[in-house]
Formats: sequence, structure tokens, C-alpha cells
Amino acid sequence: MFRRVLLKLSGEALMGELPYGTDPACVEAVAAELAEVHETGVELAIVVGAGNIYRGLAAAAAGMDRATADYAGMLATVLNSLVIQDALERHGLDTRVQSAIEVSEVAEPYIRRRAIRHLEKGRVVIFAAGTGNPFFTTDTAAALRALEIGAEVILMAKNAVEGVYGGDPHLDPDAEFLPALTHLEAIERGLRVLDTTALSLCMDNGLPIHVFALADGNVGRVIRGERVGTIISTPGDPGGPT
Repeated sequence: MFRRVLLKLSGEALMGELPYGTDPACVEAVAAELAEVHETGVELAIVVGAGNIYRGLAAAAAGMDRATADYAGMLATVLNSLVIQDALERHGLDTRVQSAIEVSEVAEPYIRRRAIRHLEKGRVVIFAAGTGNPFFTTDTAAALRALEIGAEVILMAKNAVEGVYGGDPHLDPDAEFLPALTHLEAIERGLRVLDTTALSLCMDNGLPIHVFALADGNVGRVIRGERVGTIISTPGDPGGPT
């Protein structure tokens, strides 16, 4: 069983059947599962994407300066982080949102030692606003924060995808499911499960990644050591397959 994990939630996981935005039922289901996981004693940090909000901004962002668009996306992750915080606290969990962009009225600034102390005290820490820099994705933010806090593994909870495939399963029904592969294989094959920067960070630091569908009970199963979805690791990773 893992002691400290970082969960990367896609923004789409909060969207349900909506074209964009957050579905209260989906948010509630995620919060309920995370509350059950937290009761086992695992220290839980979260990074959430903004795909559910940024879809609604896509038309406005067309032709926008890349850095400006990235900052808009970072602010969208702050909105999602507050939504998740509220849902978790309704389940009795103490949470802290730490933002890489200063929004002191609603979130703490990101301070590594403070984040670790929150985790040690049993609080859930939600990292918002990515790395605070344009041109870096929330995948890279997840890898960076996981390494900074000493997480044993990154849990990549995907929306309606069981793990990593050799192609896009939505376009190719015959795409091969890959139960395990190395970081380098994922990079060389161009598998778009995480961006290359995030994969390289994890590979260089021996941090395994578990990719699975955000379905009932899956987060708990992975934390308990069950084989769910795909494991991306490099031989010798402590959290990879033996």
C-alpha cells in the first residue's frame, strides 16, 4: 500500500455528460471515493486539469497569445480546485488549496514545506495553477509537485479510458491495451498519456505512474496495490511492477 500519493484528475472527469463545466453528481462521486481512500491513512495530494472549463473558452482562445491562453487555463484550475475542496470538506476532510499564482483571498501560496506539513497532519492538499508558468501543462505540474513532496507514485485518473493504448481507443476499436510499459517506451512511441516533459521528469527520477479509469473504487484499488489500468515505470522504480 502506498503511503503518500499524488492524484492527477483530468478536468473532463468533473464534466460528466455536459459539453463543458462541472457536473455536481460527478464531483460528489469523486469526493466520496477520495474520502474513503483518505480514511485508510494515505496522504493525498491532488492536481486537477481544466479541460472541462477550457473547452468553453476554446472559441475565445482561438488566436490568443499562447502565454495568455496558458494563464487563463491556470486560473481555470483554481476554479476546479475550489470546487473539489468544497466537495471534500462536505465529506469531513480537512483540505488546503495551494496556488502557484497568488490568489491569497481563496488559496495559500505554494510552499513546499507547508504542503508536506499539511500532508503529515492528514490534510488533503490540492495544487492549483499548474507550475505558475506558461508553456507547461498540468501533467508537468503533477510530476513536479509529486517529486517535491516525495510522493511514491502519480495516479492518473482518466475519463472513460481504462489505461494506455497503442492508439486512440475512441477512433480505433482495435487499439492494443498496454498493461505495462516504461517511461522511455511511452516517450518513443509518442503515447499521449502525459506530455513528454512530465514523462521525462518521472523517468529521470524513478517515479512510477499508474493510469486508470476514474471509475468506482479504482483509486482505492490502485493504492492497495491491485493491478488496475496501466503502470508506467522504469526497472528499479519502487512503485513499479516487480
